[in-house]
Amino acid sequence: MTTVAPLAGVRIIEASMLGPAAITQNLTDLGAEVIKVEPPNGDYGREMTWPIVDGTSLLFLHANRGKKSIVLDLRTDEGIEVFKELAKGADAVVEAMRPGALARRGLGYEDLKAINPEIVFMTISGYGMTGPYKDLPSHGIAYDTWAGIVPPAYDEEGFCYIPEHVSIGINAAPVMGAMGILAGIIKARATGEGCQMEIAQADAAAATDWLRSETWKAYERPEDEVTGNKADDYERRAPGTGGMKEGVRYQMYDTSDGHILFMSSEQSFWKSFCENVGRPDLFEKWPGSKFADHARGNRELQRELRDIFLTKTSAEWMAWAADNDALLAPVNTPQTLADDPHFKDRLPWLPKETHGADMLPSPVKVVGGELSDPGMAPTLGQHTDEVLRDVLGLDEARIASLREAGAVR
Repeated sequence: MTTVAPLAGVRIIEASMLGPAAITQNLTDLGAEVIKVEPPNGDYGREMTWPIVDGTSLLFLHANRGKKSIVLDLRTDEGIEVFKELAKGADAVVEAMRPGALARRGLGYEDLKAINPEIVFMTISGYGMTGPYKDLPSHGIAYDTWAGIVPPAYDEEGFCYIPEHVSIGINAAPVMGAMGILAGIIKARATGEGCQMEIAQADAAAATDWLRSETWKAYERPEDEVTGNKADDYERRAPGTGGMKEGVRYQMYDTSDGHILFMSSEQSFWKSFCENVGRPDLFEKWPGSKFADHARGNRELQRELRDIFLTKTSAEWMAWAADNDALLAPVNTPQTLADDPHFKDRLPWLPKETHGADMLPSPVKVVGGELSDPGMAPTLGQHTDEVLRDVLGLDEARIASLREAGAVR
C-alpha cells in the first residue's frame, strides 16, 4: 500500500496544555506538521492522570503523538519574536488553554493577523470565551456534568461519587475543533483571509448530546403537537436511550456466554428474524408496526426472546446474523473490545515500541493506501534546534543568542 499524508503541507503552531492538545492530534494523524510550543517547565500533562507509561502519561502520549516540541519562554521578547516568526509561515495557531493567554503576550489573533493575514486562530477551552463561567478553571468531567450527561451516583455508605462513563466534552471538542481549523484553512487559501474561531469543551458535550436536550425542549410543546412514535400509540418516551428501557424488539439479551444487542424494530427485519430462527408464530402473534416498533413493555415476548438468545454463544449469534441479514450487534467492554474480530480488522494497535504506549490509530481510512505513521509524542524541547534551523532557517549564531537570552531551552 502507498503511504499517504492528506494534510502534508499544513503547518500548525500550538500552545497547549493537558487534554485540549488532542485538537491537533487528529491532524497529525492525517499528516499535518504540528509544532507544539512549550514553556520551560513543559506541558504538565506528561504527569497528569493514569496510566503512566515509562514515566509519561498515556493522555500526553496519545494527545501529542506525531508533534514536534520546541521550548520558548514567552516571558522574553526574544521568545515572543520567535513565536511570531513561526506564525508567519503557518496555516493556523492553536491556543489550547484559557482564552486570551496568547493575547496577553502580544500573540493574539489581531497581533498575528498583522504579520500573516491568512492565519487561522483557534482557541479551545473549557467553557469558552464568553459567559459567566469563562474564567473558571476546570477539568474534563466538568463539561459532561455541566451538559447533563453524567448523573450523580451513590455508594453503599450514601456518599456521592462520579460514575463510570464515557467522557464526551474532551473527546468531541477536539474533533469539532479540528474540523473548524480545516474549514478556516480552506477559506484562507481560497480568499487570502484568515479568521478567528473558538470552541468550548462544554459546548461540544452539549452539542454531542443534542438529542436528549432537544427532545426535552420539544416536549415543552403541546402533546397534540409533539408526540411519541406511531408504534407506541404516540405516547411520549423518555429522551434518547432513556426511552429504551422497556424495549423488547430493541434490547440487550443474555447469550450462553455473554450478551447480544437485538435491534429488529422494523417490521421486515422482525419478520425475517422470526422465520429464520424457526419461530414464525412470534411474528404472527405480534406483527407490530412497520417502523420503529420496539414491542415496548411486552413481557411475554421478552421471555420468549430471552430463551431464544440463551441457546447460542455471542459469537455464534454474530455468525448467524451474518448468514441471515439480522440486526444483531456484539456487546463488548473496553477490555473485551480488542478481542473482537471486527476491531482486529479495522483498528490495528499502534505499538508501544513506536508510540510510547499501545494506542488506537486514526479511524480515518485511505482507500488503496494507508496513513503515514504519526510517531511518538515529543519529549520536552526535543525539536527546538530542528525547528529553529529547518523551519525558520536560523543560523547557529542566532540560535546561540536566543539561548543566551533564555528565549529557548
